Amino acid sequence: MPVNLEAPARDALLPVAGVAIGTAQAGIRKANRRDVLVLRLPEGAAAAGVFTTNRFCAAPVRVCREHLAAGAGSVRALVVNTGCANAGTGTQGIANARRSCEEVARLLGCTPEQVLPFSTGVILEHLPMERLLPGIGAAVDGLGASDWLDAAEAIMTTDTLPKGASRALDVGGRRVVVTGIAKGSGMIRPNMATMLGYIATDAALPQALLARWVREVADLSFNRVTVDGDTSTNDSFVLLASGASGVAIADDAAPGAAPLKAAIVAIAQQLAQALARDGEGATKFITIEVERAASGAEAAAVAYAIAHSPLVKTAFFASDPNLGRILAAIGYAGIADLDVDRIDLYLDDVHVATRGGRHPDYREEDGQRVMKQSEIRIRVVLDRGAATTTVWTCDLSHDYVSINADYRS
Repeated sequence: MPVNLEAPARDALLPVAGVAIGTAQAGIRKANRRDVLVLRLPEGAAAAGVFTTNRFCAAPVRVCREHLAAGAGSVRALVVNTGCANAGTGTQGIANARRSCEEVARLLGCTPEQVLPFSTGVILEHLPMERLLPGIGAAVDGLGASDWLDAAEAIMTTDTLPKGASRALDVGGRRVVVTGIAKGSGMIRPNMATMLGYIATDAALPQALLARWVREVADLSFNRVTVDGDTSTNDSFVLLASGASGVAIADDAAPGAAPLKAAIVAIAQQLAQALARDGEGATKFITIEVERAASGAEAAAVAYAIAHSPLVKTAFFASDPNLGRILAAIGYAGIADLDVDRIDLYLDDVHVATRGGRHPDYREEDGQRVMKQSEIRIRVVLDRGAATTTVWTCDLSHDYVSINADYRS
């Protein structure tokens, strides 16, 4: 069960003017479930994305990058399938990704380069084009009949529930909407920037601004979440601007730019946290804060060392305050000149360690009290500088092993 997370209400995911949604059941891997999504955007819409750093990236990631570069962000449609990642599929995988773009372009009357393809699911298997292409046709036929909740459901794999969030704000007397969806539950360390994320606004933004914002937003959200430390072959986060609201944001100094960006960041962080809350087999949601590091990179290295430690994660699953495991993770995070005598470690309000050892007032029953909670905060103070970072993760349970052992069954 996800940790303190519920599926969004259908009417809570606000429609984004200019964006039409179509979904279909193509039976790509499982019958009787939505597994194809098409988003149609108006002429003049802009898009930008960040993608996995995994060198074995999937065919759709390669095609997305090509199309964004060729069209300078001019995008008319997105097509997403679940059930098959189209990764590790060689030249046929590239051809299949392009073929799906060609089919969308044919049906919508745009060029294939204006279509961005995405896939998620099992690696090392080819797309079943005999099922995907009719599914694309059905999704296009249904454009406008589906909504953002349908879209969130159509991109799920091992997720236990759909993930989405919305904000509406006033910019110069006009209403601007931001809505986002994401999927991901395992193989989650979106080092981009198996996670997919899409956030759309009906404001108009130039592609260059979108390209910078999408990187900055990812670094504050999806690049600060991990379930198991595995970087997927398919990770993609795309920011879309339809322009249909009539509100134009030219640059960071424009009226409305700051609140719009803040809304996008808030949605991205909510979605990123939802990935950890719905981590495969998760029973606890853990926030790791590293303070007073010498640099942001150093703070992130320490946070991820803790978040990726199976010994730490299994201790949290068992509510076992074996907290020396956290100190060990800090110690192997790669900081050559780390002075452990200056470190303080807190578990929520409990001061666990100081000056290189156990805090004199720390009691194990206090640590266990915190570890029994469904939401836990780990705070590490390095006392080396002014940098700070936050990473969100979850525990590691028996169910994680079972889910991944049986993933292809």
